[in-house]
Amino acid sequence: MHPDRTSTTRFPVPVDAALRAAGWQPGRWDIKQAEIWADTLREHTSPAGHRHTVFPAAVEAWAEFGGLHINPTGPGRQVAPVPLHLDPLHGLHMARTLNDLGRALDTEVCPLGAETDSQALLAIDTEGRVYTLDHTGDWYLGPDIDTALTTLVAGTEPVRLTAP
Repeated sequence: MHPDRTSTTRFPVPVDAALRAAGWQPGRWDIKQAEIWADTLREHTSPAGHRHTVFPAAVEAWAEFGGLHINPTGPGRQVAPVPLHLDPLHGLHMARTLNDLGRALDTEVCPLGAETDSQALLAIDTEGRVYTLDHTGDWYLGPDIDTALTTLVAGTEPVRLTAP
C-alpha cells in the first residue's frame, strides 16, 4: 500500500474498497439508466395521488452509484455497516412518505436505494443531503452522497431526525 493512498482516494480506504468491489470506479456515469429511473418515478402515482419529484441531485447520484450492491466488510466504527442496494425503485411506492419527509425538512426528497437487510429506505434531497427512513424513525446520513456512503459502509452512527 502506498503511503499516500488515503490522500488520493475520494473515500476512506475500506469504503473505497467496498464501492470498487460493488463495481464502482471513479468516473462511473450511467446517465441512461438514471433517466430510466427518473421516468419511472415521474410516471408513478400512488393510489392516493402522491407523486415523486425528481431533481438533478438525485439523477446525478443514480448515474454514479445506481445499481450497485454494496456489501461492506469489517465491524464498523460505532454500528454494524449495512449492505446497500442503490436503486431508487426501492422507494417507488413510498411517494407519500418521502413527500412528508420533504415537507418536514422544507425541501423535496427522492428515493436513492435501500439497506438490503432492514429494507430501510435511502433518500436524497434537492441539496444532495442523504437520509434513511426505517421503522425506528428518520436519520440524517450526511450533506452529500460521499458522506452518506462513508457513514453507512464505515458503520458510523447516523443522526436521528425523528422519534419512532
